[in-house]
Order: sequence, then C-alpha cells, then structure tokens
Amino acid sequence: MKALMLLRVTAGLHAVAICLQPVFAGIYLDGSPGGIRMHEPTGLAIVFLGLAQLLAATIWWRAGGRWQAVPVSLVIWAGEVVQVVMGYSRQLAIHIPLGIALVASTVAFAVWVSRQRVRVAA
Repeated sequence: MKALMLLRVTAGLHAVAICLQPVFAGIYLDGSPGGIRMHEPTGLAIVFLGLAQLLAATIWWRAGGRWQAVPVSLVIWAGEVVQVVMGYSRQLAIHIPLGIALVASTVAFAVWVSRQRVRVAA
C-alpha cells in the first residue's frame, strides 16, 4: 500500500512538472526571457523526477505491484534524457514532438497508476 502511494505521489508530481514545460516554452516564445529561465531548470528537475518514478515503480513491483510500471517508467525517463540533450543542442525538430509525446505518456502513466488497486495476498 505504501509503495503504491509513493508511486502515485511521484507520478503525480512528475506529471504536473512536465505539464508546466510547454507553458514555460510558450512564455519564452511570447518574448519573455523568463520563460527559458523556468523551462531549463524544470526540465532538469523532470529528469530527476523520472528517475524517482522509476525507483518508485521498481519498489511497487517488488512489493507485489504490476511489473509494467517499471519498463514504462524506464522508457519515459530515457525519453526525458534524450529530450534534455535535444533541447541543449537546439534540435527542435526532435525536441518539440518528443516533448509532446512525453507530456502525453507521463500524464497517461499518472492516470493509470491512480486507478490501480492495492493487491491483497490470498
């Protein structure tokens, strides 16, 4: 039960943070340099939240939860690492669509985790 709650909180924070990224990018594209000053550190924080989500998913799986949470979290985290590299190298043709995919998958994962039931050993 505690492992699932840890994963829910981590995935929720991860989803909120990643949903802020397009807002910060839009602020920057609207002409405010403050947008990029928020976009960059939030992006780095998201990589660490992704790693925390992977750890929480692994703990939940080992405590009897669903194994699928681990590979999904791993793919999301790997995508976030690539996303940061593409952002710093200004490869926007990859950075923007990958960002959209990461927002969608991270939010979908958080919703999926929130709907999981605690398994009771028989």
